Amino acid sequence: MNEIARPDPDALLAQLRADEERAQRGKLRIYFGASAGVGKTWAMLSAAQREHAAGRDVVIGVVETHGRSETAALLAGLETLPLRDVAYRGRTLAEFDLDAALARKPAVLLVDELAHSNAPGSRHAKRWQDVQELQAAGIEVWSALNVQHLESLNGTVGAITGVRVHETVPDTVLDEADEVVLVDVTADELTARLAAGKVYIPQQAERAAQNFFRKGNLIALREIALRRTAEHVEDDVRGWRIEQSGREGEVGPPAWNTSGALLACVGPHEGAGQTVRTAARLAGQLNVRWHAAYVETPRLQRLAAPQRDRILGVLKLAEELGAETAVLTGVDVAEELAAQAQRLNCATLVVGRAEPAQGWQRWWPQRVLTRELARHAPGIDIVEVARADSSRRIAQARPGGRRGDPEVEDSDRPHARWPGYAWAAASSVAITLLAAPLVGVLELANMVMLFLLGVVGVAMRFGRGPAAFAATLNVAAFDFFFVSPRFSFAVSDAQYVVTFAVMLGVGLLVGQLTAGLRFAAGVSTSRERRAQSLFELTRELSAALETNQVVALGAAAVQGHFGGHALVLVPDASDRLVMPTEPPPGFDASVADWTFRQGQSAGLATATLAAQPWHYVPLKAPMRVRGVLALEPAQPRWLMIPEQAQQLDTLARQIAIALERVHYVDVAQQAVVEMESERLRNALLGAISHDVRTPLTALIALAESLQALPEAPGDQRRIARAIVAQAHQLHALVSNLLDMARLESGIAGGAVNLRREWQSVEEVVGSAIRAARPALGDMAVQTALPAELPLVEFDAVLIERVLVNLLENAVKYGAAPIEVGARATERALVLSVRDHGPGLPAALHGREQTLFDKFTRGQAESATPGVGLGLAICKAVVSAHGGEITAANAGGGGAEFTVTLPRREPPEPAESSDLAA
Repeated sequence: MNEIARPDPDALLAQLRADEERAQRGKLRIYFGASAGVGKTWAMLSAAQREHAAGRDVVIGVVETHGRSETAALLAGLETLPLRDVAYRGRTLAEFDLDAALARKPAVLLVDELAHSNAPGSRHAKRWQDVQELQAAGIEVWSALNVQHLESLNGTVGAITGVRVHETVPDTVLDEADEVVLVDVTADELTARLAAGKVYIPQQAERAAQNFFRKGNLIALREIALRRTAEHVEDDVRGWRIEQSGREGEVGPPAWNTSGALLACVGPHEGAGQTVRTAARLAGQLNVRWHAAYVETPRLQRLAAPQRDRILGVLKLAEELGAETAVLTGVDVAEELAAQAQRLNCATLVVGRAEPAQGWQRWWPQRVLTRELARHAPGIDIVEVARADSSRRIAQARPGGRRGDPEVEDSDRPHARWPGYAWAAASSVAITLLAAPLVGVLELANMVMLFLLGVVGVAMRFGRGPAAFAATLNVAAFDFFFVSPRFSFAVSDAQYVVTFAVMLGVGLLVGQLTAGLRFAAGVSTSRERRAQSLFELTRELSAALETNQVVALGAAAVQGHFGGHALVLVPDASDRLVMPTEPPPGFDASVADWTFRQGQSAGLATATLAAQPWHYVPLKAPMRVRGVLALEPAQPRWLMIPEQAQQLDTLARQIAIALERVHYVDVAQQAVVEMESERLRNALLGAISHDVRTPLTALIALAESLQALPEAPGDQRRIARAIVAQAHQLHALVSNLLDMARLESGIAGGAVNLRREWQSVEEVVGSAIRAARPALGDMAVQTALPAELPLVEFDAVLIERVLVNLLENAVKYGAAPIEVGARATERALVLSVRDHGPGLPAALHGREQTLFDKFTRGQAESATPGVGLGLAICKAVVSAHGGEITAANAGGGGAEFTVTLPRREPPEPAESSDLAA
């Protein structure tokens, strides 16, 4: 037993790796509460002050005080990182600065409002994703969370309170938190705090008291928060017990009755279904988790196929009722069940009532399971369920299983055991014939050894029954052929009776032990084969670089493990599942498509379309469903065995991850190609535009000289003016090409050289209108510039170019008058250019931002000259300033382009005394 209970080296290695990763990763502490106002932020800041006083480096990343003076007072003395400004739809939002926090890297960082959604354009969409990056950098993070923000509880809380929040956090964030601190107050106390203005301002508090903060809602939310915290603590207890079990000894500490979890013991008798139903009902009444386990012993392994199918049906019923199921292997049922209960920290064992002894069995000592369980697990409650016939049936398994699996043995069929008995009889005859010539040469004790050797051989090959039969035949043959008087069952010496009894007993014992060893070897072989198939698939998939390779390897691995037929189906570019050109018999494309769209298993051994002969599994990768695995197993019974079902899910997950990896490899390669193409195009544009600019300038100068000649005829002057106009247009195009190439090169290099200076907006607008006058001609331009516009810090040359391009665009596609406006908000400068033409094309509705892509025009076929670079240059310049440019149809007709630039307060002017000095 000590050898069997030695720690698993792989488990120890995995534990060491997990400990190493945990040591390098920052911890996460969550202050968890039922609702706003319970004091989560106050408790977090109070703990931060204590840690700061103890000498730890505690920094505030972002904390929401909501105007509460008591909470704001706790900020004193703690370093606070400045927030970053994000421009969004004409407003400037203050957001948590993740990069500043990573650069500062304190020991403890406070990041409040874990469920907060970041402003568009941020690195992560959610604040909890920022927290995960901080943890990966080794920073310990403290945060706060309300129960209604948990994804799984969002709908429940919404149904209770009538208020549905849209900012949620995955449950895994709370589950993986290192510490969860429950901040709890009673409903009456929270209501009193709300009335006192300690939660919201008076107007908001009155509305909240009438809606969300009703006493019934608060009591229900408090119960949910307490239960969710208890589940987290239960997981901590289970994890600690598993860790201690691996470190301290054979089965670990005894079960602790902290969670009240149940373990239903599934047996081979008819009433096993009633046991499972009773356990499910008890778990529902107690609101606790529950499990179901079946122990397969060498004796139970020899059950007929219908009885094994019934056991698998009971396990499937337990899964449908919400249990976590397992098939255990061992010799002692009570010992295995007790060990499983201790591993799962179950407080109660639910077992079926044993069948009453019949006939002669009433006089034979019986092992009572409940008594054995009480001996192995004295600290666990045992509930015995009354017997009831189960009416649940499952489809009979089809033949075709392979030998070598504990789940599918030839001994399942009664007729398969008769060859073993025939071989047992043949071995007894052979040993008798072999020993007959040796009478008088060998002692009778040595002949007994020959017969015992035959029993061992039969037990190793054919199992317990044939071994017992061989032992009985060997005793009879030894008595009849070798014990005096020979050729008679009479015994001359009474001592031979002892010899016969010992010989028979030793033979039966050796057969029993050998059959048990054979059973354990079969179980180990099956487990090894499952592990080997996973290892081989993982190794082969790691070298796959194309989707077709992953599909072929995945289908081959699944088919090699389960037999039958297997298909791996992947979607095409239009996200439609590609079906086989010649589908195998029984394959249903509609079921496969349903599995892909819904992300749920269907077909054989599921609750959806269970009559199908194929089993369909969605290939769920971390990002999305990547396809469908379709399987027609050689033995449908296998899919009902929990270990085999888990093996199939693991294989499907490995295939899905490989498909996703190959997909992103293709995306990365395509991105590299596009980057190289873009770099080459920018280089060509820069070279061409630079080389064309010199002769073009000379051409303009010559045309202007020809236009200025006094003796030139009128036709020549008119041609010269046309040459000058066309040359200017070509010069503007070349300038746009060169500017675009320079901007793209600067953005790709990570630095666009901006000459930021404090500028007058009126001057920049005026110079832009003057620069665009050749294109404007006689078209009127109206300006709306308030007199109180402040100075703004930007690159005047580049912003002037933005306005010139917008004005030229208005001339090409709009109509007079053109309006140029500007206004200043607290954190931004907003510039607008509007025309009164037909507006943006209807085809661009909902995707107006595509106008700012390079070489994109509002109409593909247009008589208006241009290559679609002006607006792209505008976007590049504005983005380099950290701003945003948008396009939309204006009310009353026409198109309006809006430029939003971030700004800060200009410096105070110097005093006269300072100037004099």
